Parts: sequence; structure tokens; C-alpha cells
Amino acid sequence: MLSQLYKKIRLLKNKGKEPYLSIYKITGYYPDDIKIYEQAFLHRSSSVEDENGKSLNNERLEFLGDAILDAIVADIVYVHFPNKKEGYLTNTRSKIVKRETLNHIALELGLDKMVKYATKVSTHNNYIYGNALEALIGAVYLDHGYSAAFDFISKIIISKYIDLDNIAKKEMNFKSHLIEWGQKNKLSVDFSIIESFNDNDGNPVFQTSIILEGEIQMGIGIGYTKKESHQNAAQMALKKLRTDKEFQQLVNDIKKKKKEARAAENSSEVNGSEPVVSDEQSAQTEIQTEELEQENTSLQTQQESVEK
Repeated sequence: MLSQLYKKIRLLKNKGKEPYLSIYKITGYYPDDIKIYEQAFLHRSSSVEDENGKSLNNERLEFLGDAILDAIVADIVYVHFPNKKEGYLTNTRSKIVKRETLNHIALELGLDKMVKYATKVSTHNNYIYGNALEALIGAVYLDHGYSAAFDFISKIIISKYIDLDNIAKKEMNFKSHLIEWGQKNKLSVDFSIIESFNDNDGNPVFQTSIILEGEIQMGIGIGYTKKESHQNAAQMALKKLRTDKEFQQLVNDIKKKKKEARAAENSSEVNGSEPVVSDEQSAQTEIQTEELEQENTSLQTQQESVEK
């Protein structure tokens, strides 16, 4: 009872002050614990230490907000589309919670004026603001509970910035995005059907595996068509690229090795020194060149088929 009274008195004192007012305008709720919101807007590049020497930034709140957002959007989509199957609902939810969408909404809400980050961090192709939005959702949940988080997402994020019927119809081409990523980073990305079988009703089911640089598995997906299995596998691969720190490091190591190899090759050409190679090495180089050309042709064919 006394704690509630204290909260009301404190709220009256701070109601018209910043950042209380801005947070209210964004979420529809005045903060009880302002420190949680300050942490939600703190990018890891501007981490601070608490009194115990613990590093504070918005990554933990982002993790929490991501889970809360997924659950609430699933609830909203489930109710809005009562006659749609699980795959349709999953795809629609993915379109709503994807980083590009969240980043756009965060900018519309004005979070770019509230997030603190080091000036050396580039915001180009960086989802700092979308991540901060997820952290803000986590802060609202911790400060006011699930009901408040649901109101914030449904009445503000969804109602004001997302047309559920239109976004559900919008095709999301994960495969095309992944192929473009591979071409941009000069890494081979191969799709292959590794298994096909019939479900309990006799419907054909396909399983696709995506291999990076001929040896590293990026993702696996299943579907009732080859195209659907490709899309689901590509979606898993893109999520892995975005969230799996160990896999991100592995990809960076591969890119670094390839860059060093190209630099060494270019240096050799500039110095005019041609390394002596055996007939066997020469033949192997020709084979690798042919394989690389085949990979590029395959990627181009895949992209053209996706666009059709």
C-alpha cells in the first residue's frame, strides 16, 4: 500500500519531466522504474558499469523483449486470422518481427533520438533502433507486466504502423536475401534437397540443406514443395547469421582467410613473381576455377527462378 502511494507521489513529481514524458508518449505508460528504460536505450558500445562493476547495456532487455514480442504477435496473428494454418501464421509473424520492420517502426516512434551509442558505430545497415525497440518492450514488461506490454504492441506498434492483412500478403523471399548475401560477401551458398518423403496423409515433404563454402551447414528446412523447403531453410540460415555469435565468428574467419588469399595472389602478380606449380596443382586450379564458375551460374539460376 505504502509502496503504491510512493509510486504515485513520485509519478506526480516527474510526470512532465524528461524522459518520463517521452516514454509515456511512446508506450502509453509512465515509467515506475526509470533505470530500466535508461538501460533499454543504452547500446553496448556505450555500456556503463554499475556499483558492482557489472557492465550494463540493452542486450539482456533486447533478449527479453524479443521473446515477449514473439509471443504477443503470435497471439494477435492467431486471433486475427482464425482460419489460417500454422505455416501462414508463422510467416506473417516473421514479417512483423523482422529487423527491417522493427527498425522502421523504431524510427517512426523517435527512438533514434533516445538511443545512446558510440559515435564510431555506424547506423547504416545496422538495426540499433529496432534492437532498442525490443529492449523497450522488455522494459515495459518488467516495469508494468505482460498486460502493459500487450497494450504497447497491439495498440501502438501494430495498430499504428502495421496493416496485418497487407503484410500477410507480402511475399518474403528469404532465399533471394541469402543468395544476395553470399554474392555480396563472395561466399558460395548451395541449396540441396537431402531427403523427400510422404507425410501421414500421403503428401510429399521435402527437406533442404544449405551449405556454405561447400562444407558448412547453414540451415535445414522442410516444406510441402521444394520452394517452401528452400525458403524455410534460408530463413533459418538468415536467423543464424543474425543471432548465432559463434557462427558469425566462423563466417568472419572464412571471409578473412579468403581476403588474405586474394591479397597474397594480388601481391604476387604486382611483384611479377609467378609461383612454380606442378602439373597436378595446375590441374587442380583449373578444376577449382570451373567449380567456382559453376557455383556462380548456379546462384544466378537460383536467383532467377526465385524472382519468377
